[in-house]
Amino acid sequence: MRLATLARDAAAAGLALREALHPTVADDAPGLANGQPARTLVLLGFTGGRQWSVFAQSPEAADGEPHPLDRWSRRVIDALARRHAAMALYPSDGPPWLPFQRWAMRRGEVHVSPLGLLIHPEYGLWHAYRGALAFADELPLPAVGPARSPCLDCADQPCRRSCPVGAIQATGFARDDCRRHVSTVPGNACRTGGCLARLSCPVGRAYHYGADQALFHMDAVVRG
Repeated sequence: MRLATLARDAAAAGLALREALHPTVADDAPGLANGQPARTLVLLGFTGGRQWSVFAQSPEAADGEPHPLDRWSRRVIDALARRHAAMALYPSDGPPWLPFQRWAMRRGEVHVSPLGLLIHPEYGLWHAYRGALAFADELPLPAVGPARSPCLDCADQPCRRSCPVGAIQATGFARDDCRRHVSTVPGNACRTGGCLARLSCPVGRAYHYGADQALFHMDAVVRG
């Protein structure tokens, strides 16, 4: 019941329970404050636009200060950590940066897409990890089998040809090309409506971000 209680509390705070794992040495999980190893990691984040309205109505979203989403995430996840006797971890902590993507992929449900973003079989490219809770106990976890990457069954892969500046390349995602483009007038469609390559993905269309959420994240791309 402990994960179910955490999932309920997280949902009430505006977050989804995204992934849970029992870390090994290879996962590079930080030790707890008492020096003991973490025996369970629970990742928290967003699934589509479901949780966005909670952040959008928060003091952090309205105060005009930098990094509102990171500050909101810390406030909410720190409170969950206190309530559930856990240690809070964040992808923005570093360097060294914590390997959130590697943790997310650990049980095989998400995979790296051609955009470099992790793709989920249900949510597609429309999800995010805002933080994690590290527990001293080895909590019981639901069985989750590996899921095949949706990209392997996508014959057309429209994401590869939808980027106006060809930022999706065999060598990886050309972030600087993307950033330059969305900073110009021709790149306004990507900036205000969301990444055209991301929008072209057929997986998870029901979870597309709304206009405010898309603009928020594209503005973050411009700021680097």
